[in-house]
Amino acid sequence: MTAPPLAARRKPPRKTVARIVYHAVMLTVSAIFLLPFYWMVVSAFKNNAEIFARPMRWFPDPIRWENVADLFTRPDFPFLQQFLNSCFYAGMVAIGTCLSCSLAAYSFGCLRWRGRNLVFGLTICALLIPPIVTFLPVFLGWSKLGLKDSYWPLIAPYFLGDAFYIFMLRQFFLGVPRELMDAARLDGASEFRIWWQIVLPQVKSALVIVGLFAFVYTWHEFFTPLIYLQNREDFPLSVGLFTFRSQRAAEWSMAMMGATFTALPLLVLFLFTQRFFRQGLATKGF
Repeated sequence: MTAPPLAARRKPPRKTVARIVYHAVMLTVSAIFLLPFYWMVVSAFKNNAEIFARPMRWFPDPIRWENVADLFTRPDFPFLQQFLNSCFYAGMVAIGTCLSCSLAAYSFGCLRWRGRNLVFGLTICALLIPPIVTFLPVFLGWSKLGLKDSYWPLIAPYFLGDAFYIFMLRQFFLGVPRELMDAARLDGASEFRIWWQIVLPQVKSALVIVGLFAFVYTWHEFFTPLIYLQNREDFPLSVGLFTFRSQRAAEWSMAMMGATFTALPLLVLFLFTQRFFRQGLATKGF
């Protein structure tokens, strides 16, 4: 079999031009979106005068590495403690969401019981209720229990499920071969063991997506911890940075350094989970 002539293997000029234009547009759009992030990072290594210098300086000269040490040692800004609070808060919410929602999704997607479709429909209807409608009775309930100034109101609700994530996981669970579950039942496996050892490994990418969404949403959550928490040492970074900016409005470089370290865990998390994220998008289109 002879190779096709070189002219036939060349791409048509129109396709080549379209590809060049496509990449140029994508690079331009990416640069526009990355510009605020770049400005935040470089401003973190300047002093306040250099941030507002004219003409604008695109790179810090000199690089003020001492800003990093100042961020972690300031007595009026417990950044490290608030960073650990955010990790604990977002991590527990991600774990609770994955456990509770996967159990509910397994029940809706893999088990047959009377009234299943009705209960699932009511669960989906919960998405239509704005959270602000239920906020006041929930807040009063936690106050009556004496747990208002603690992390319980922030974490415990996510161990009871979330309608959006239940719906997402159920769509993945419907794709798990039922023959695997039926074979396990014939061998005497319990439903809990089937959920844990057979179904969950089949939807690993979906669980990672749900955990990632829950973690990122909680990491940025501002209103709920602002209402429930009173002590500065208990604040997550979202509230801690806001409080610092309110009290030290002129210290832009320190605020930018705090914002940079706040965004860093999310970038690292996305780099480690992007493989599962792409698999989930390719499988169900989320």
